[in-house]
Amino acid sequence: MLVFFSIVTSLALASSAYARLFPRADCPDYSDYSQQRHEPFSGGKYNLSYQRPDPACRTFVSQGVEDTITRMNNTIKDPDLKRLFQNTFPNTLDTAIKWHGYAQGTTEELTFVITGDINAMWLRDSANQMQTYRSLVNNTAANDTIASLYRGVINLQSRYLLTSPYCNSFQPPAESGIAPSNNGAATEDSVKPTYDNTTVFECKYELDSLAAFLEVSTDYYEATKDISFFGKYQWANAAKAVLQVANDMMIGTYSSNGSVNTSPYTFTRSTTAGTETLNNGGIGNPVQEGTGLVRSAFRPSDDATIFQLFIPANMMFSRYLNSTAEIARGIGQSDLGDQMASMSSSIQQAIEKYGIVSTDEGSIYAYEIDGYGSRNIMDDANIPSLLASAFFGYLDASDETYQATRKVVLSANNPYFMRGPVINSVGGPHVGPGAAWPMASIVRILTSDDDQEIISTLGEIVSSTDGLGLIHESVNSFDQTKWTRQWFSWANGLFGQMILDLNDRKPDILQQSFQGDSS
Repeated sequence: MLVFFSIVTSLALASSAYARLFPRADCPDYSDYSQQRHEPFSGGKYNLSYQRPDPACRTFVSQGVEDTITRMNNTIKDPDLKRLFQNTFPNTLDTAIKWHGYAQGTTEELTFVITGDINAMWLRDSANQMQTYRSLVNNTAANDTIASLYRGVINLQSRYLLTSPYCNSFQPPAESGIAPSNNGAATEDSVKPTYDNTTVFECKYELDSLAAFLEVSTDYYEATKDISFFGKYQWANAAKAVLQVANDMMIGTYSSNGSVNTSPYTFTRSTTAGTETLNNGGIGNPVQEGTGLVRSAFRPSDDATIFQLFIPANMMFSRYLNSTAEIARGIGQSDLGDQMASMSSSIQQAIEKYGIVSTDEGSIYAYEIDGYGSRNIMDDANIPSLLASAFFGYLDASDETYQATRKVVLSANNPYFMRGPVINSVGGPHVGPGAAWPMASIVRILTSDDDQEIISTLGEIVSSTDGLGLIHESVNSFDQTKWTRQWFSWANGLFGQMILDLNDRKPDILQQSFQGDSS
């Protein structure tokens, strides 16, 4: 088996440059390919399929990634867990780097990363898809590296934020020559500010999309210390646009005299799903003035918030404002850096003042609040979530309030915690009751120090891919053959990221068998 993977790796590296310039016409659509089983199978109890495309069909190849897969092949004992890592860790590079090139007439790198089975680039997804490979980034100017992909994502996100800072997902850049995709669901959307659908795929304002730009910037800077990059193009102007939106979206629904404020953002959609539009003429439910929290019209699931003071996104935004303040100061933008640090601190104070609520289970973080006393006690699988707040570094996993919140999130007291014989995990209204999201199981592992919890949760993930060997968006907690989205690159990459984290923190777990009664 190791000989097979060595040969595939060599072929991939040899053909990668040619494949990117001259893609094969006979490369299958990965949306179809990933729903079929392919040899060689893992040979374990679940006999998982091999799901990497032919080397000539991969969208980007990194020697560091291939070396990491080879190393982990020798580290992971269980054949099904090993196969799952082999398939998932390289998935974004294998399938989702739709285009990598330069801005017209310049040396500015651009990277268009699709989310998987949707041919558009989400700010949130692309930042997290790149994070999968953060540990392999080094400071190099070469354009055939992960560092170059990172720079390209940051530059393209900067462009998007300067043209449509309230939007969440985008069309390919003109330089790519790729035609825009039609988003049928958004055809009759009424959105303020208006946007151009040749550059924007969907315009749902999500605070975490702004945080994602800061996240991918932080990840690249902390891995490379390449401060000069951030002063070359439009990063500082994009960061200023992010701050402007955040400041504008701190406005409450009513002014001090009771008149209705003009909302900077409104959104309505003709739909039968309440999660796909905002009520009250597109402004959403009323929000109290003066909390110091930033409103978010939609969640990272792309579902509408019930109460727009969405705590997980404010947590993520505060955390990454603080880290990117250092970048701003490092390129001579001291005022910008000071503004970012100040906003980070004030949002954190507001979270601790308004976001912690009393329940029968103790003091915990609410998922959403409105500033009037209303609160939503739940969690959703998508990141940022309350469960993930320790993962993205807002607080430490040992924090007392976090632990109390985590206990509620991973229990029947969370209305979107799905339970069953197949998988027990957080889901959400995006797919609905009964649909557990493996992404949340991965986050559960990343935020746990309990070996038994980790082993049990990891076993559920390995055994619930319906034999395909990929991380689905959701899995029915009673029937693994009922799932959504087999090509969800972010979730695949997050699984690989988690396995590397376990290799650092708890390597003995990767020596465990996950073969159940047959082991």
